[in-house]
Amino acid sequence: MFPERLAAAAGHVQTHLNSVLAPLGDSDVVMAMRYAAQGGKRLRAFLVLESARLHGISPEIAIWPAAAIEAMHAYSLVHDDMPCMDDDDLRRGLPTVHVQWNEATAVLCGDALQSLAFELVTTPDAHPDPMIRCDLALTLARASGAQGMVLGQAMDIAAESSLIPLSLDQITTLQKGKTGALIEWSACAGARLAGADIAPLAAYAHALGLAFQIADDILDVTGDEQTTGKRLNKDADAGKATFVSLLGLDAAKIRAAELVEQASDALSPYGAEGETLRQAAAFVISRDS
Repeated sequence: MFPERLAAAAGHVQTHLNSVLAPLGDSDVVMAMRYAAQGGKRLRAFLVLESARLHGISPEIAIWPAAAIEAMHAYSLVHDDMPCMDDDDLRRGLPTVHVQWNEATAVLCGDALQSLAFELVTTPDAHPDPMIRCDLALTLARASGAQGMVLGQAMDIAAESSLIPLSLDQITTLQKGKTGALIEWSACAGARLAGADIAPLAAYAHALGLAFQIADDILDVTGDEQTTGKRLNKDADAGKATFVSLLGLDAAKIRAAELVEQASDALSPYGAEGETLRQAAAFVISRDS
């Protein structure tokens, strides 16, 4: 069953992150890194591990980029939660890092987690071929920086002060960076490790990432804070345009389901071996957190 496989991958990645962070001591920054890097669904890491399995890459190699993407994701959440950005006080059911410590520690914690992500994909344990390690680092930099996740975050911040709500096309572009870029890197990591064609997994991830964000917008309206572990209805309270506000709740659900079909169709080159990734696509629109 997919939930069990996702949970097993999450446990594997958490153990690896714990081992990587263990030698770093117990300063406030390192303690905050451990705090920020715990919990979560670990969907991005799962995509790395499963795409690696599809291409015959051993778990001992795949665990490094899988842990890297979770470190990068954790950094993005720490900074996104800060008062200068989304100003959230709850994440994964716990106080956010700047609330638990302070803003300076949160900044440094995020910085260190980002650096750790690049350390994890460039260590020789991540792959014997240095060119493949370089490719992982280069593509991760692009996915996480000013042409990927950071670009999407900047667009999101700009939208908060704009007098004109974003259009559907603009929100789609924003979320392709903010949410979709790291999901795409994760899904393509296995093909990159194998030196294989990334096109099928890139198409899969493009649809998956958009479905994931639509599901998030739906949860922001219909979810339960105790289950999701974060504050809800913030976008509506701020007057921000979302997929739900532009499409309506029912149409947003239909669009998400269509994207899951597109994602599943993109996996046709993998035949039955792609079934777990198809289940992952279905999961992103059925989750409650």
